[in-house]
Amino acid sequence: MQPLDIAAIALFMLAWLGYAPVLRGRLHAGHKLNSNMAVIRAAWMHNMSRRANRFLDSQLLGHVISSASFFASSNLILIAALTGALVGGARTWNSLHSLPLVAHTEPLLLEFKLALVIAALARSLLDFIWSIRQMNYCLAAIGAAPENPSPEQARAFGLAAADVINPALSSFSAGVRGYYFALAAGAWVLGPIPFMIVTVGATGLLIWRQIASPAAGAVKRLRALVEAEEG
Repeated sequence: MQPLDIAAIALFMLAWLGYAPVLRGRLHAGHKLNSNMAVIRAAWMHNMSRRANRFLDSQLLGHVISSASFFASSNLILIAALTGALVGGARTWNSLHSLPLVAHTEPLLLEFKLALVIAALARSLLDFIWSIRQMNYCLAAIGAAPENPSPEQARAFGLAAADVINPALSSFSAGVRGYYFALAAGAWVLGPIPFMIVTVGATGLLIWRQIASPAAGAVKRLRALVEAEEG
């Protein structure tokens, strides 16, 4: 492995493992997409606890569970395909060494590159699985919500349900985010320079979507409306 490869993988590990703590810290502290959505979801759960008919709430959450299940299934297929290539050994190398992209890559280094993509996808898969489990807990919370609660009961139950749904959907977001870093890891096949460029680009795109994207602006306005409504 060349020094440039070592620098590229160090940059990737910093971005891949450091993005989530930064998101929970600096990016999460202000009115950013994820923090705004946490407030909106808390308002959703508060409104849910005051509704007599909660069928719509369970349907909305069921749709998210279906989406997470789809991503998890797709992720598992990708991991299985890449693992098959990784354990193929000489057979995989004989199939790939004629390609220009890997012609000058050592077999061990190519295996390491594939393993890095698998690791990124595996972490994403675990996030999706944990998200699905937590969303099932939230469905149970919706089913357990009391009928005709007092305002104090509705607020307390809504806050408790929000403490279940917000981590669940944060895990779902982390799973989707894993695809960005899996693509960045895959760029290593093109060489260390493309690897670094795609890593920086993917991280920058994620930050832009949290801070300056049209969706982030719209969600910020929605949060303001929700907070004004709650008084």
